[in-house]
Amino acid sequence: MMPLALYGQARTLGGALKRKGREVIRLKSPTHVPEQAADVAVVRSAKEAEAAADHGFKRLWLLGDDETLRQKATLAEYQVPDRFDYLADGDIIGIEPSSGRFRVHFRQTSAHNAFLVTERCNHYCLMCSQPPRNIDDRWILDEIEQCLPLIDKGTRSLGFTGGEPLLEWKPFIATLEKCRDLLPDTAVHVLSNGRAFVQNEVADAWAGMNHPNLMVGIPVYAAVDNVHDYVVQAEGAFDETVLGILKLKDRGARVEVRVVLHAITVKRLVETCRWLARNLPFVDHVALMGLENTGFAIANDKLLWVDPIDYQNELTLSVEALDASGVNVSIYNLPLCVIAPSIRKFAAKSISDWKNGFPNGCELCEERTNCCGLFTSGRPKTSRGIRPIVKSGNGSVQPQFI
Repeated sequence: MMPLALYGQARTLGGALKRKGREVIRLKSPTHVPEQAADVAVVRSAKEAEAAADHGFKRLWLLGDDETLRQKATLAEYQVPDRFDYLADGDIIGIEPSSGRFRVHFRQTSAHNAFLVTERCNHYCLMCSQPPRNIDDRWILDEIEQCLPLIDKGTRSLGFTGGEPLLEWKPFIATLEKCRDLLPDTAVHVLSNGRAFVQNEVADAWAGMNHPNLMVGIPVYAAVDNVHDYVVQAEGAFDETVLGILKLKDRGARVEVRVVLHAITVKRLVETCRWLARNLPFVDHVALMGLENTGFAIANDKLLWVDPIDYQNELTLSVEALDASGVNVSIYNLPLCVIAPSIRKFAAKSISDWKNGFPNGCELCEERTNCCGLFTSGRPKTSRGIRPIVKSGNGSVQPQFI
């Protein structure tokens, strides 16, 4: 199974050929009525193109490579290949008409929508899934702000990630404030390395947003400063990260601590989690996260890869230590079959739907609906412990190898 295509190149047609710069559009069913200038009807057939015109649409987004459809759909402005056939009503796209390059920013049917705020970062993490680039991409925030008024008000959650979103904290916090005002019932989760919060001005501004449901996820990779600093490739990062967390919690902000599990971090995982339980028991959540083998993790494979089945004792002790201290803890990105039965209740279906899959044989598993599956992004690596969980007649679990 391949990851869902979230970016590509459209064929630019009609009036779009005359426009310059980037634009944000919202796809709408051809049987609806356009509500805003950004609304474009998404059509798959000549009949749908006719329906869109009858309902007042002036612009069409064609799905598929059909030449006949393109000729009949005179209002068409963009046409995309069949692999984008999943696009539907409510989806939001940023596109550059001059080149046809586009990215799907928001999918109405997805529970895992996240905006990339920037590719810049002051870390260079060994396993970074979005390798940083030193480029001027401040335009991205402008495009995100164009998206916000188009997002369905009933959206349950949105994520913001990077790079490091708080490198330019003032415009980013202004964007979060607009998100708060436009989508007050939407939970917001921001991924940050936490170092910006060491500045009182930033911590005060963050807490001052008074967002009803905002959480920041901050990584702490070890209880030893030089180990954390090595993983993120930034000297002094540990001290600033921990101080940033303390300042946020002192101001009543919600904080999640994240620990990515790989060969360097699992060696000290029990120690790290016991340290978190003693020193940061007031954080709102701790996520112990399986490694996504993409980005820098591929280049550092020999340094980082460890089969999850080989660190289950450490994972079990770590979860038990946090849970016993009253810390809300979850396991992310690991399938249930490689987790000890005693701690499977802490596992979450965490892998985003666009890069989530199951290997052959998992259809036999009685726990599949509760399992996060595997990453399909990058160069997926499979644990030797992957197997369907099948219950015998007496109720005991009988693992079976695929």
